[in-house]
Amino acid sequence: MGQKIHPIGFRLGPLYTWTSRWFANSRDYHKYVIEDSIIRKSLMAKLHIAGIARVEIERSINKMDVIIFVSKPGLVIGRGGTGLDDLKKYLLNLLKIKENMKNAPKIDIRVEPIKEPNLDAYLVATNISDQLIKRMQAKRAMNQALEKVMQAGAKGARIILSGRIGGAEIARREKVQSGVLLPVC
Repeated sequence: MGQKIHPIGFRLGPLYTWTSRWFANSRDYHKYVIEDSIIRKSLMAKLHIAGIARVEIERSINKMDVIIFVSKPGLVIGRGGTGLDDLKKYLLNLLKIKENMKNAPKIDIRVEPIKEPNLDAYLVATNISDQLIKRMQAKRAMNQALEKVMQAGAKGARIILSGRIGGAEIARREKVQSGVLLPVC
């Protein structure tokens, strides 16, 4: 059995940064971790249509910044910023925070656009899964996604799809790759 590593945890520092940036004492730590998890899961489900890639959360003493990285920021912001106001009310309701509470954190939402969505691995994977849900052929969906990734400027890409592909009784693994890739151990 091989030794598995977390792809982000292994690269923290040189390539990636933390997705939650805050400090808490021991009695508040577990509360903040659970809140971050709830915020991420609910925003990923709610903003799936806008092409959400990731959510970063920063906390200070009485302020919480939620940074949302999306491929279609116009769907999140809405006309005149009404979407952001609705999203703020949704988060306040989700965290059960009353707007008139004294020590309630001020929630600030920032929407950051993703310059090239075809170079984001999470967005490419959700695109392929959405196509498979719509009953598109697996090999065709993988080849189209690989072509889009390579046209976006990637040096190389590998897409691996495994499971009961096309509803077959026996599970199998399909793999498509193109360009220069590092060897997989």
